[in-house]
Amino acid sequence: MHNDTPILDSIRIVRSVEPMELTLNSAVMNVELSGIRQFTYLVRDTPGACALTIGEPDLNTPDAIKEAAKAALDANDTHYPPGNGFPYLLEAVSKFEAEHHGLHYAPNEIIMTVGATEALFAAFSTVLNPEDEVIIPTPAFGLYEALVRLQDGVPVNLPTEHNHFQIVPQELKAAITPKTKAIILTSPNNPTGCMYTKETLDAVHDILKDKPIFVLCDDVYRTLVYTEGYHSFAEYQDMRDRIIVINSFSKPYAMTGWRLGYCMADAPIMDRIQVFHQYAVTSIPSFVQKACVTALGTDTSDVVEIFRKRRDYVYKRLVDMGLEVQEPEGAFYMFINIQKYGMDSQTFCEKMLKEGLVGVIPGIHFGTEGYMRLSYCYSDADLKEGLDRIEKFIKTL
Repeated sequence: MHNDTPILDSIRIVRSVEPMELTLNSAVMNVELSGIRQFTYLVRDTPGACALTIGEPDLNTPDAIKEAAKAALDANDTHYPPGNGFPYLLEAVSKFEAEHHGLHYAPNEIIMTVGATEALFAAFSTVLNPEDEVIIPTPAFGLYEALVRLQDGVPVNLPTEHNHFQIVPQELKAAITPKTKAIILTSPNNPTGCMYTKETLDAVHDILKDKPIFVLCDDVYRTLVYTEGYHSFAEYQDMRDRIIVINSFSKPYAMTGWRLGYCMADAPIMDRIQVFHQYAVTSIPSFVQKACVTALGTDTSDVVEIFRKRRDYVYKRLVDMGLEVQEPEGAFYMFINIQKYGMDSQTFCEKMLKEGLVGVIPGIHFGTEGYMRLSYCYSDADLKEGLDRIEKFIKTL
């Protein structure tokens, strides 16, 4: 019997397959996860450790704010809201800023954002082109450098620790190049708690007033101020066309988990920032917006007094231990000089965690070596225990 069917199983067909190479965004590949969070996780996973790491108030969101959100849910306020925020909320923010801080932004110059983080991301994404430089006075929150790098921008650190954490005008002038696109100013500062003086801000204004440089004012700690004489660079309204103001509900109202903030800028800038915001997150949730209005009307003086007392207690304890630290004027952090111990900050903090069972954040994660950040937004009992452990540990060095 003739069979003309090919005997395929006797033939081995070998195909050469080229390995497939997948590539990811180079900017994302060049940015690491937050060093602050990584060290916080290390503290969390250390049995028996006392954490003084994260800048999150130990207080709960005021009941009136929570009730406003509950009422909105009960009223089925669960549908798509306007992208920038409901008009009633934008009007409330506009009125609040004018009455309490002397900043005049119309509702169409305000966008409600998913925390201050999204506001910063949207602002940097709007103003930066690849290779644009952003001046970051250090020490500074590590988020700034990461956001700049994610836009293929170039962060330019401007150290301030040698001048009591104030910008030196001559050094700012030297840092400006034809590629400088923006500077970010945070007052009170994270991690130092220090505020820029009016003299410093005036000098910065004199340098920048005639330059095409954007100024991002991260004012999220401005409510938590323990001294007179606070000023924001946002007050220099002759530069309104280049100023972007960032704020948040997280710190003053103990609303960190709500992820709510806002961004304010001159109308032509905001017209473009809203593009990024719309395609990135669409909007903040609808049912939290009445709660934002309630928060704006909440008295925060009792919260300020709580942190003022904690600041005074922690500062005295640290000084009595012989540690060098500048007294903070706002926020809820101490930036402690540890240079005399002859270790880099990561090594020092890891050693103190392992041997002293207390966790603080190494200064290197804020762009400044030889320091460590202690957060005093913990309970009085936790602060006492943590400080007792620090005192015991440094006596062993």
